[in-house]
Amino acid sequence: MKSPALLLPFLFASCGGSTALAKDGPPVGKPGTFPLAEIQAMVQEPALHTAFVPPSPLGLAPSLAEFIPADNPLTRAKVELGRQLYFDPRLSKDGTVACATCHHPDLGWADAAPVSTGIRGQKGGRSAPTVVNRLLGPTQFWDGRAASLEEQALGPIANPIEMGFTVEETVALLNSIEGYAVQFQAVFGGPATAERTAKALASFERTIVSGNSKWDYYEQALPYFDYEPEDGDEPEFLQKMQRILADEEAHRLSEAAIRGRDLFFGKAQCSACHVGQDLTDESFHNLGIGMEAKEPDLGRFVVTQLEQDKGAFRTPSVRNIALTAPYMHDGSLKTLREVVEHYAKGGTPNPWLSEKIFKLDLTEQDKQDLVTFMEEGLTGETTRVAIPRLP
Repeated sequence: MKSPALLLPFLFASCGGSTALAKDGPPVGKPGTFPLAEIQAMVQEPALHTAFVPPSPLGLAPSLAEFIPADNPLTRAKVELGRQLYFDPRLSKDGTVACATCHHPDLGWADAAPVSTGIRGQKGGRSAPTVVNRLLGPTQFWDGRAASLEEQALGPIANPIEMGFTVEETVALLNSIEGYAVQFQAVFGGPATAERTAKALASFERTIVSGNSKWDYYEQALPYFDYEPEDGDEPEFLQKMQRILADEEAHRLSEAAIRGRDLFFGKAQCSACHVGQDLTDESFHNLGIGMEAKEPDLGRFVVTQLEQDKGAFRTPSVRNIALTAPYMHDGSLKTLREVVEHYAKGGTPNPWLSEKIFKLDLTEQDKQDLVTFMEEGLTGETTRVAIPRLP
């Protein structure tokens, strides 16, 4: 079984005490800890410039190649450059906020806050979505306003509430740091530009994948639970079945989680929206969250100007959902039990409530089993990434 932990064998720019504590946030990279001589040696390694596809964990598509754009193939040198940029607080106006501040590996690649905090302590209006498996998404942000990870990557940098730089200032800064200039030249054949910065950041983000959850092992084994071997079965088939069943036994769901799984894909109708390999339809729905406010966040409507999109937000994946509390686009629900209760009551009434939201006939045991399934069954293995040294 391939593990995303094997994805990024960075041999040169590993973590090693070179971290800094961003203001009131998790650790990010410390500028000046990656010597120029080491960077120059690194970029001369031919193997780091060979295109690769991240290994796919159990539960995702067998190959992730189709999710990597032809005009931005992954190389380890490019991903490493993106990793440094992602953890570098110098990409913010006052040097306190990195991409990782709001999307940190220690916090489920989110930030464990209702809404995120940018430069000068400013608060945004939405919760930070996780970066995990976003290579699978056709659009980015809660309202889908970005059509690619490249387009998404520069948004927070230029947002005055988040990182507060202009793209032009960011590019000038990167070209003034010799260690970055060397890497951009080696990876892209020229200096940093807005497009190249976005491509490096997006490349790193595409390597953050997760699967191998107990649910994935259960689904893989499900066809074999009641299978009785026959005389004509090929030995290879029986060996495969035995391996799959052994994997499931080693990652077994509890009885409560199995009941929750059956509810999730059955009576509770969670899979009406949480469907597919990443358990999201990547579509936009009004759940009524925040719609009672005097001036509610209109979500997708701001992008499309379509009446039916008022108050609609992208369906988030529920993979690793136990790691990314609080919930909803505004972080207004603190626990998964609160989320289940919201759906069970039929959401919050408003003129644009999704037709997929209606009152559910769930017992107290049902609600707890759903939570157990999401917490126990959907927490998987995620690409492990060390905080890098920075030029």
